[in-house]
Amino acid sequence: MQPTEQMISLSPPPGSETTAWRIYHDANREVWVDHFDGHWLVQTREPQFPEFLKDLARGMARSIYWRPRDKAAATAPERVWGEEVSERFLVKENGASFWIDFDAGYSSGIFLDQRLNRKWVGEVVKPGDRVLNIFAYTGGFSVMAARSGAITTTADLSKTYLDWTWDNFSANGLDPDGHFGVKGDAFDWMRTFARQGRTFHGIVLDPPTFSRNKKSTFRTDSNYADLASLAAAIIEPGGWILCCANTHRLGRKQFEKEVRNGIRQQRRNVESLESLPMPPEFTDDEYLKSLRVVVG
Repeated sequence: MQPTEQMISLSPPPGSETTAWRIYHDANREVWVDHFDGHWLVQTREPQFPEFLKDLARGMARSIYWRPRDKAAATAPERVWGEEVSERFLVKENGASFWIDFDAGYSSGIFLDQRLNRKWVGEVVKPGDRVLNIFAYTGGFSVMAARSGAITTTADLSKTYLDWTWDNFSANGLDPDGHFGVKGDAFDWMRTFARQGRTFHGIVLDPPTFSRNKKSTFRTDSNYADLASLAAAIIEPGGWILCCANTHRLGRKQFEKEVRNGIRQQRRNVESLESLPMPPEFTDDEYLKSLRVVVG
């Protein structure tokens, strides 16, 4: 059934300094539309494009790109309406600039559900703070921390994403040479930092739901305590860890328990813990859990 005009509710821009947000989110019908500065990226569970979006886009968007979620993660979306987007382009989020590339596959450069978390990092960081961004993707958290004066370390398995991170830095007038980037397994890097005695004032943990290396397998819903323990070993006393879990299978109470258990493994204590919300346009689908933890 196609939704009627009365059923459709579009989310307005979050503010004048933001041009990328989820404009339509229908978890029941499994249709998701992300607005990137006039270009819509549509994802659906069904293999057919929801035609009603073409009428909805007129006067609001310049193009629509679409990808069913059952396609391979590396599959680029196809243009179904409007002008062609032939190269990457910049969007704004809370005043920061980020490169978007519709040909990049699974995600186009920024996960919009992390907008409030990125904003929080930019607000809490002080000049000179050392911030580690693990599983960094294209470095959104690193950008926000660096804009506030932090010295960032960005870690990701992919050189492509590390290069994309430095492009995002340059788009914000930030000199990548004043920061660090490390390619490789996040768990290995945190163990290396611990052996080196290298510590941080803030750590961002935003792991994939599932990952595997030659030594072990990580699942967000069952192994998060191990990840939190590694972070607790390298956080400064009084420092913060932003713990994120992108999964329906792990409830908020169990997630908090996992994080606390991991920190206790290092004989550290939790001074404070706060649950952070998703952006308001992500309705009826609380898959992303976020905790801000201050460690003593």
